[in-house]
Amino acid sequence: MEFIDLKKQQTNIRSEIDFSIKKVLDHGKYILGPEVFELEKTLAEYVGVNHCITVSSGTDALLISMMALGIERGDEVITTSFTFIAAVEAIKLLGAKPVYVDIEDNTFNLSSKKIENAITDRTKLILPVSLFGQCADMDSINKIAKKYDIPVLEDGAQSFGATSKNRKSCSMSTIGCTSFFPSKPLGCYGDGGAIFTNNDNLATKIRSIRVHGQEGRYRHTSIGLNGRLDTIQAAILLTKFSIFNREILLRNDIADFYTRELNNAGLDIKTPFILNGNVSVYAQYAILVNNREEIISRLKKDKIPTAIHYPVCVHMQPAYKDIQSKLPVSERTSKKILCLPMHPYLDRHEQDIILKSIINN
Repeated sequence: MEFIDLKKQQTNIRSEIDFSIKKVLDHGKYILGPEVFELEKTLAEYVGVNHCITVSSGTDALLISMMALGIERGDEVITTSFTFIAAVEAIKLLGAKPVYVDIEDNTFNLSSKKIENAITDRTKLILPVSLFGQCADMDSINKIAKKYDIPVLEDGAQSFGATSKNRKSCSMSTIGCTSFFPSKPLGCYGDGGAIFTNNDNLATKIRSIRVHGQEGRYRHTSIGLNGRLDTIQAAILLTKFSIFNREILLRNDIADFYTRELNNAGLDIKTPFILNGNVSVYAQYAILVNNREEIISRLKKDKIPTAIHYPVCVHMQPAYKDIQSKLPVSERTSKKILCLPMHPYLDRHEQDIILKSIINN
């Protein structure tokens, strides 16, 4: 059994993938070829924004976005510590200071109720991460940001395709970013990412930054980096996008079955909580358990893979140590979180095996 089974997905669309790659090989435009611009147009329309700029990874999407927003040394960025390292890594690379706010104990996303107390005159950005496939409470976060005239950058690396009150992830803030890492709900076969915005000026800056700060050939007007998405990856993403909405429905069907069966079992397990008006893409199916090592051992014995996202909060990582941050919910959650296999092609038989291993032992 695979934790995320990309082979099953590829089997369904292999001929289409091969055809898309062959088209790129035939025209030979490997950098910023026509598929890149077709993908940007397609995804901008899907998300419902004016601009989509594809980039080389989700991490670069965050870094480039913050560069476009003018984040620099000494600035403060409010974010979460219960996340993958990339968001904070990008902050630190620019010499800015991450200011950690604790998470909600039900969604595991940044708590909007705790943001305002963290704002200072050096706060230049709020960076919520939409974790495990569900959008953060963007309405509440945006309301606070508007009050203090602070931009919001949504890290939607795990939530691309998710909705909140019929609005797509990456459409509800100043800038939204996502990742196309292979294991993401919409993933390519390498690294990739995208940036979304309605702001024309920011879009122009972002496009320039991703090509070394260039505005015309050999005319560099700002500091940039090599942050382009390869044409072959764009072609793969266009092909996979054709089945994306169906896969979201499959993910929700699988998650609903997990949740129903685990809740009916009467065990001391906390299943995912989805905010009213939200639809998750279930990048992961994350549960809270008190006996995590025991359950992992059981599942491992039955050859069932698991993952822990995330066992160590960012503020406790050796390279990012911040002993002043007091984040009890984040730290408690990191000790109890456990992710079960989740992908669109996880069948009922496989789910029954997983649930039996958890429930009947």
